[in-house]
Amino acid sequence: MMNNPNLQTAIMAALKAGRAIMDIYKEEDFQIVQKKDESPLTIADERANDIINKYLVPTGIPIISEENKQISYEKRKNWTKCWIVDPLDGTKEFIKRNGEFTVNIALIEEGKPKLGVIYAPALQMLYFADVNDGKAYRVSVNTTTEQYEKFKDGTEEIRPKAAGTFIKVVGSRSHMNQDTLDFIEDLKKKGKEVEVVSKGSSLKFCLVAEGAAQIYPRFAPTMEWDTAAGQAICEAVGLKCLLKNSGESITYNRKNLLNDHFFVSYEG
Repeated sequence: MMNNPNLQTAIMAALKAGRAIMDIYKEEDFQIVQKKDESPLTIADERANDIINKYLVPTGIPIISEENKQISYEKRKNWTKCWIVDPLDGTKEFIKRNGEFTVNIALIEEGKPKLGVIYAPALQMLYFADVNDGKAYRVSVNTTTEQYEKFKDGTEEIRPKAAGTFIKVVGSRSHMNQDTLDFIEDLKKKGKEVEVVSKGSSLKFCLVAEGAAQIYPRFAPTMEWDTAAGQAICEAVGLKCLLKNSGESITYNRKNLLNDHFFVSYEG
């Protein structure tokens, strides 16, 4: 996996985007605008997106990014591969300055995540995985890192932990709702002792992948770029990312990029 050129490209793109994000994060004031869906957008989103595009465009693989102009399904439907990118996942966390925001980059093949990179620049933590290898890793790396070779030997393999009678459930820092609370209450009725762990952005996937939590229910809207990289990391370690209603795995490059409700668990 460490020699996969697409993975190396995605990692360096995430690191360079993270540096640009942190430059803006450290400013006393940064401009915030509202997109059409009323979600916030900062200059950090845009700069990170420009950097990532510069790395990914030369691969010749088409890109779906939250901040790129969206491409019609008629043009996308025959793609066998694509990158799915969220240049700044957790913009609300960025604005709150709590550090829980990420850069998400995933490579999709035939609708399935194959590579995933999640970088939390404020936390200086990088997660990455190749699903075909069945392994995922994390490594502490700062935004001044220039070369992949400088940190790859410091990586640590991550693994999930099966749920027992005590379960840690990941809750969204900004999107906790009644459906999720009902899910937690149902676990308690089944005799489980539950602790809720709140986290922003795609770091919620990482918590389950590294065994810091056992279940991540997401019963609120997400887009493909919110979940693709996290799903790759989770599936690489044997976790399931299943749609709540159908029980099927989340697929990508769909006509509608809005995900249905889903949950991530070790037991699937």
